[in-house]
Amino acid sequence: MSEIRPRRLTPVPGVGREEAGAAGADRRALRTTGAGRGFPGSAGLGRGSVGAAGSRRGSSGSAGSRRGSAGPVGPGAAERRVPEWAAERRSPAAPPDRRAPETAAGRRAVAAVGDRRAREIAPGRRLRAARRVARPAGGAVRPATPVTPVTPVLYVRFHPAAADTPLGEEDYDGLLALLAEVTPVVQALPPAAALADVRGATRYFGRDPAGLAALLRVRSLARYGVDCAVGVAANPMLARMAAQDAPPGAVRVLPADDAKVAAFLARRPAAALHGVGPATARTLCAYGLDSVGRIAAAPLPALQRILGAAAGRTLYERARGIDPTPVTPEARVRSMGAEHRFGADELDPERRRRALLALADGLGARLRGDGQVARGLTLTVRYADGSATTRTRTFPEPTAHTPALTAVAYELHGALGLQRARVRAVALRAEGLADAEGAPSQLTFDAADDKARRVEAAVDRARARFGPTAVGPAAALHVA
Repeated sequence: MSEIRPRRLTPVPGVGREEAGAAGADRRALRTTGAGRGFPGSAGLGRGSVGAAGSRRGSSGSAGSRRGSAGPVGPGAAERRVPEWAAERRSPAAPPDRRAPETAAGRRAVAAVGDRRAREIAPGRRLRAARRVARPAGGAVRPATPVTPVTPVLYVRFHPAAADTPLGEEDYDGLLALLAEVTPVVQALPPAAALADVRGATRYFGRDPAGLAALLRVRSLARYGVDCAVGVAANPMLARMAAQDAPPGAVRVLPADDAKVAAFLARRPAAALHGVGPATARTLCAYGLDSVGRIAAAPLPALQRILGAAAGRTLYERARGIDPTPVTPEARVRSMGAEHRFGADELDPERRRRALLALADGLGARLRGDGQVARGLTLTVRYADGSATTRTRTFPEPTAHTPALTAVAYELHGALGLQRARVRAVALRAEGLADAEGAPSQLTFDAADDKARRVEAAVDRARARFGPTAVGPAAALHVA
């Protein structure tokens, strides 16, 4: 069957542009309705006839001519623009919006077909079409609910066999290598902890995070005789808090559920949040925010007025279990430490201060001898029951100056508020070591500071010549 193609309109004498345009519109309407093609509804018009509007092959009617303007269209021909053969394929009871999705059991299902094809499918059949498209090769329908997210972060805290003995540097490096056998995303947290992102290791080993934690514990015991406590959670902060009070050998899992995380945090004190030190905790308690639950219930503007804009927002997010900090694998920051063990459990704070003075003096001499400076200082106090408390402070600028190390050690010890505590050992560790030549330093015009540095240089020369015990602080000579 040949298609009738409209010819170019030729100006006719006595006919204006408006009449010629109307003639072209009438011809297009006749072609759309199927007139002259023998389709149903063509009002009995045969091939080649155009009713009263004229014909291509001759005039048929009083108003038509071969190249003249077309006459008026028959009644109802312009309104019926859809052929009956297409209308029969639609359901007679179709709603006005033919593309509205069907519902089943309260869920909306949309047929995954093209727009043109979707308009041609009856609405009652679209749900079945959508099921056929969504069904995989196995025949099962894909689940609509998402899979529960897996908690991927492990916080591992190592416990040596002897509770009184700190973890050695070589053992710690070996334990970090052991973690690297399970996942390459390992972040060292000296002196005895590490973070591990096991997101990819769960699929490789075919174990959940708790199973990987048990595997790590068995390997550390078998190779190094070191037990560990592991916290499993959705981010580093929650993993730390999960393992905070865990005994050696325990694996504590905090599910990635908002209600369970909120219940876990609500009963914790404010100081339990990572980054909240004693001074910040005292400030929060002064406003009645003594627990994580109360901090989470406080509005953000109130926390920002108390702590500042950045610190207030960080605390606001952490009180709700939000910690976007990633596990960053990097080379372990070098450190240098020293420890003093008392002959008996020490109750006198002055004796503990003398021990800290001796440790800071020896640590400063070692740093200067190696040509290094420290960015921070960590104090560890071990008690008679085997427990320990650790505090860290960052220096305003990297230093190896003995008075600066001693002052920070005294401040950390005084902030603990130990009155009648039975202390078995104290330890200092210089963190974040760097070369002294490349470290930034602040210029000073203080004569006393310059004199102290010259005295230190003279003491270092004397120790290099006569031994490390030749010269030292008078208060540290009788430390036992």
